[in-house]
Formats: sequence, structure tokens, C-alpha cells
Amino acid sequence: MRSLMCLACRIVVPIWFAMGLIGPASARAQEAESVLRRDVAWQIALDRLGFSPGLIDGRIGPKTTLATREFQRVRGLPITGRLDPATTEALQVEPDNAFGRYTVTQDDLKEIGPCPTSWLAKSKLDRLGHETLHDVLAEKFHCAKHLLATLNPGVNLNGLKPGSKVIVPIIPEPAATPPAQRLEVNLGEKVIRAIDAQGKLTALFHCSIAANKAKLPSGQARVEVVAPNPDYMFDPKMWPEVKERITAKLRIPPGPRNPVGRCWIGLSLSGYGMHGTPNPELIGKTGSHGCFRLANWDAVRLGKMVQPGIPVRFSSTPALQLVSK
Repeated sequence: MRSLMCLACRIVVPIWFAMGLIGPASARAQEAESVLRRDVAWQIALDRLGFSPGLIDGRIGPKTTLATREFQRVRGLPITGRLDPATTEALQVEPDNAFGRYTVTQDDLKEIGPCPTSWLAKSKLDRLGHETLHDVLAEKFHCAKHLLATLNPGVNLNGLKPGSKVIVPIIPEPAATPPAQRLEVNLGEKVIRAIDAQGKLTALFHCSIAANKAKLPSGQARVEVVAPNPDYMFDPKMWPEVKERITAKLRIPPGPRNPVGRCWIGLSLSGYGMHGTPNPELIGKTGSHGCFRLANWDAVRLGKMVQPGIPVRFSSTPALQLVSK
């Protein structure tokens, strides 16, 4: 699969100029653009290495800070959580490569499909595509929808046609990561850590956990199955909040808006798994029925790192020293 960097033409021309933000406010606009470039490039670099900052949004918050601290700990750097010079060099942060012009394709439009709210209506579809092109582009470039809107002021992102150009963050091919030998799920931090055969932290992903504390798992489990592009079996008994009259289980088709997203990692605990979600902006903010929700791209990446049989440990205490320098 081609790198998304190959799909987007790198923009070195200042974004403030490309957006037409010139005139008396240009100095302030240039400063804001410089900060945005740096912060987006910081998040892109973390994303490439498997230390997920959550959504790439140019807003440095707890997720980016935690990912940065863990990266620093792995590399033996001072643990500041900030983009200091040593971390900038180790991450290979490149602000000039932060943004590019992407040409919308017919395949992008094929990612859009009906999005009924009725479970019965969903079960009658062949695929659950994205609701809008804005959603398609946000997932493709691992970013928040508001970032795309900021980069493309005045543009109707849902009205673009094949051949239209849009400014996006450039997402390079992910760096190679060794297979995970175990997973550590920290329920307090809402983070999944992948640990290799040498006991070293190799990837970190943010997740949502069960809203009901009684459903939070403890102890250990193991991975039982990894299913890309999964179906979902809707059981009305497991969704008491659904008022729609449904008397039997329903097969929900695959697609980015499937309830478990683009990848399902089933665990040995009945009904529990790690999976993607059609609403990545809600990760860590809302609770699940018991499973661990990740951004679709993070779920797919984690699915490629694990195999059936590897252990999974759950903890609510602060992270242990799981990494080596």
C-alpha cells in the first residue's frame, strides 16, 4: 500500500499565504501557523512510531503529552512530556513536511454510504460507509475534523469532487514495529501498551473503557482472534438502552462505521475485545459497554502486531517501568 505521504504533495509555501491570510494580520497569522506546523508535525512523528497522540489536531493535550513521555522513557531521554530539542531530534519532527495538498479520488467517494440510525436498517446494508467526505478524509489522515476545517477555510469539504485539492496533514508510512508478546491495559490512563519479547514498550494506543465500573476487567486474559473488517452481531439483550423493537440478533455489515470499526481483537473474556470505532473523537471521553475502543487506524495497527495466544494484563495502577533504555 502506498504511503499517504506519496498521496499528498508537500506544502512548503506557508499555509497562511495559501489560505489568503495576508495583510495587517500576517505577522500574527505566521506565528500561529508556525506553532500549528510544529505541533502537527510532533503528533505526526509520534503517530508514525506507534506512540499514538490520539487524533492529530495540533492541540497538545494529555494524550500527546503521555505519548511523548513514554517515547522519551523508551529512548532514555529526560522525561519532560515536551518537545525539547533532544526529543525533536529523536522523533525527527519536520514542520516543513506537516501539510500537503491531497487530490480527492473516486475511491474516497466510494467510502461514503447510508448511515441509518435504526439497527434493523443497518442490518439490511452490505456495508456501513462513512457519513460524509469530511469523515473519510479525517480517518485517512488520522486527524480531527476541525483541523481539516482550519486548513481549508471557506471550503465545503463535503462538496468536493474527484480531482478537487484539499490541504491535509501528511501521514507517512508507519515505522516498522516488532510483534507484541503481551499487552498491558492501564484502565486508569485508558491506554493499551504493546510490549515486545525483550520487555520493551514498542507501541501505545489510547482507548475508551467501560462506562460501568462493574464491567471493568481485572487480572489477565489472552488474545483469541484478530478479525480485520469484521461483521458485528447486534444482540438486543446487550443493548438495553435501545428502544427499537428487535427480538432477534442482527448481523451488522463491515465498514468504517461498523460498531467495532475496521478491526476486532477478541479476548478470552466473553464479550470483551479491542476494536475500532466510527467516533474517534470520543475516545477517552465516553465509556463503552465493556470493550476497548481505539481509533480505526490504531486498531488496524495493533491488529497487525498481535496474534492469538498472547497475554493481556489489566491494571488500574500507574504504569510500571515496562520499558528499557
